[in-house]
Amino acid sequence: MAEFNLEKSEKNDLRRAELLGKVVHLKDLVQYQDGTVASRMIVNRKAGSITLFSFDEDEGLSEHTAPFDAVVTILDGECEVWVAGETSLMKEGETIIFPANIPHALSAITRFKMMLVMIRE
Repeated sequence: MAEFNLEKSEKNDLRRAELLGKVVHLKDLVQYQDGTVASRMIVNRKAGSITLFSFDEDEGLSEHTAPFDAVVTILDGECEVWVAGETSLMKEGETIIFPANIPHALSAITRFKMMLVMIRE
């Protein structure tokens, strides 16, 4: 089983390496998939990560906390977010910072794509 994980990790590293030095449209790097959430990590370092997500309509992430601040930018579509009981609607081009250790969640209003930037301390 360890070989499979290593091979998968190496393939992901190669996919990320293909992006280096290239001009890209972030929302084109992750595709919508019917009835689910898809993701693609484009940077993964000890200091933090950048992950792209696509959410089909009515999909979302249930309420949770994270040990670090999380910066979310909407790349396409619309969603609803909750932070510490406060609800906001978000659309393409808008950004929110989910504070560390504060409950937050999100849900698709339409299909939407987002970029999640997580900086670790």
